[in-house]
Amino acid sequence: MTPPSPALPSPFRPNHPRATLGAALALGLCAEVLFDGPDLGISVPLFCGLFVGALLALGGREGWQRARPNAWLLGPLLFFSGMVFVRASPLLTLLNLACALGCCLLLTHFWAAGRVERLGLWGYASTALGSLWLALSTPGGVVRAEAARWPVREQVSRGVPVLRGVLLALPILLVFTALLVSADAVFASVVDGVWLGLGEALSPGTLWGAGFTGVSALGLLGLLVSALRRRRAEEAGETEVAPVPPRLGFAESLTVVGLVDVLFLGFASIQFAFLSGAARLPAEFTYSAYARRGFFELLEVSVLTLGLSLALTRWTRPREGAQLRAFRVACSVMVGLVLVLLASAMKRMALYEAAYGYTHLRVYTQVFMAVLAGVLVWRGVTLWWRPERFALGAFVGGLAFVAVLDVLNPDAFIARGNLERAEAGLPWDAAYFQELSEDAAPVLAARLGPGDADRTDLTPLDRVLCARGEPMRGGWPAFHLARHRAAALPRTCVFQTVYMPPMSARALPVGEARAEGDVTRP
Repeated sequence: MTPPSPALPSPFRPNHPRATLGAALALGLCAEVLFDGPDLGISVPLFCGLFVGALLALGGREGWQRARPNAWLLGPLLFFSGMVFVRASPLLTLLNLACALGCCLLLTHFWAAGRVERLGLWGYASTALGSLWLALSTPGGVVRAEAARWPVREQVSRGVPVLRGVLLALPILLVFTALLVSADAVFASVVDGVWLGLGEALSPGTLWGAGFTGVSALGLLGLLVSALRRRRAEEAGETEVAPVPPRLGFAESLTVVGLVDVLFLGFASIQFAFLSGAARLPAEFTYSAYARRGFFELLEVSVLTLGLSLALTRWTRPREGAQLRAFRVACSVMVGLVLVLLASAMKRMALYEAAYGYTHLRVYTQVFMAVLAGVLVWRGVTLWWRPERFALGAFVGGLAFVAVLDVLNPDAFIARGNLERAEAGLPWDAAYFQELSEDAAPVLAARLGPGDADRTDLTPLDRVLCARGEPMRGGWPAFHLARHRAAALPRTCVFQTVYMPPMSARALPVGEARAEGDVTRP
């Protein structure tokens, strides 16, 4: 008689437990094979594809029909996992992994029910963390429940006598084996091979691989069971987020928004006067110092104003009719003025880059400002149409930030822009090239002409063209498109060289370009 299974919450009992356990174990073995090396490459999109394939196979046609409303998450999941294979920049790789993991956790939660767009602003992070918690907490109960269906105790009781016989025979076998090894050289070589195989099977690397496989299989089992579980109506995404009780009066909120609008309007008028030439900088300021001083402050104001708009909309209790329209108009004006501030910040960053060149921080920040402007525009739309959908736009904006960076290829963009500055005779900082990954290798190699390979006047720039040596450390799972292209270029040594064209301006030593403030208006 099969013993009763231990208590397990009914939503987490898979309909096909053996198939689910088998799929988790297979995915764990795949994870051990694909992620055994030190570098990531094609292993990431391949593993994501296997995980999605397992979900489709276990859920069947009915599961796919329920998952279809949220199936658009498959697009960013596969895109960002694929960009881990395409882009080699460490920071961009980290962002792509974070986006892929977030989309995977959301897809797990919404695979069978609910809608992603119904989440609140903080619901995306909390739902992803909740899926991660379920992946860590549910596998033990699933395994115990399935093990209880098998007569484990009966099988163990039958095997105890056999184990005692093995222990009694072990010393006898060792004595006879030693004598036979001394008697025959061929048998001795076979025994040596067996001992060698046992040593490899019990080596630290093998034990680590087995442990990694087991832990990965348990985590993936939790994700699969969480995705295929039967839903409860109170889970996140089943219904729209309930509004909170308003605590701030209409007059107070409108006063706050109005005063902020007046302040921003005064600042924007000064910016227009400066850009049109009607206002001048103080004598002690250069354009580069002007750009460097105010950029981050304007960016902080833009982010804080967005938070202020969300907080006031959430906590204010305007009535229907004229009060509601007045509040929306005031908030829309504030959003429009913040866009002016953001445009001023982008102008300052352009001045700064024209003076000193491109770096990761400057390029990433510029892309962030462009995406933030799109989120602000979406905020203006949702003030008048479905305010609860702002969270979805903010989530898509976060994904768009990383996607734009992937398409832009920041390292190649930085290399191209700074090399153009060098050709134009403008100051450049050699340290900017030391931070680049293999993504910039084709751009840098294009500066080497057919006869430049044997030049003696090339400027050495460390870690530019495949400076990390072997393009696939870890075998075929670590195959990476950017590293492969860099390794295929003509100059592939540990200390690479890139020809810098003759310049009328000198090449500034490391750090000098950052400190120099005497730069005229570009």
